[in-house]
Amino acid sequence: MNIIDCKGLACPMPVIKTKKYFDLEDSKETLVIVDNEVAKNNILRLAKGLKLNSSFEEENGLYTIQLSKGEFTKINQEVYQEEIVNKTVAPTILVSSNLLGNGDDRLGETLMKVYINTLAEAEVLPEILMFINGGVKLTCSGSDVLDSLNSMREKGVNIISCGACLDFYNLKEELKVGEIGNMYQIIDLMNKSRNTIKL
Repeated sequence: MNIIDCKGLACPMPVIKTKKYFDLEDSKETLVIVDNEVAKNNILRLAKGLKLNSSFEEENGLYTIQLSKGEFTKINQEVYQEEIVNKTVAPTILVSSNLLGNGDDRLGETLMKVYINTLAEAEVLPEILMFINGGVKLTCSGSDVLDSLNSMREKGVNIISCGACLDFYNLKEELKVGEIGNMYQIIDLMNKSRNTIKL
């Protein structure tokens, strides 16, 4: 039986690893091992959404979750994914900082990294990612999310960094992903977007 060992992995990696496995056509019954109740609950929610058969056991703080495809799971997965795509308008996301949320900067940096990396694995990718102010640091040398940004760009996501912001931080020569844009372009794209999210 296949085993997906997710002990010690931060949220949402257990869900991402499990989802990737069941996206494979030849995926079979598997055991997912996690070491906290939150991860266990997240896996069970994923299983419910994908119409997987699921059960779990807990021993000494470890949760072993047994998952398997039902008779019509593949069809259910395709319908589930189609419903997501049909109901969701690909957003334009404006990233105005290299931190996510207000409070502790180290936590904000970690949250932004997790957000971008998770976004790259989402069913519906953004149409446009626009980076302004400190957000441009995420598209330049030394960024921890360049792999995820490049992955999204290769899948068709338009990535734009504010030229004035790159100049302010002396980062124009350090840009590693996407193109340089201006405020007129950014405003125009936001006005045309049916779904704009600001971080």
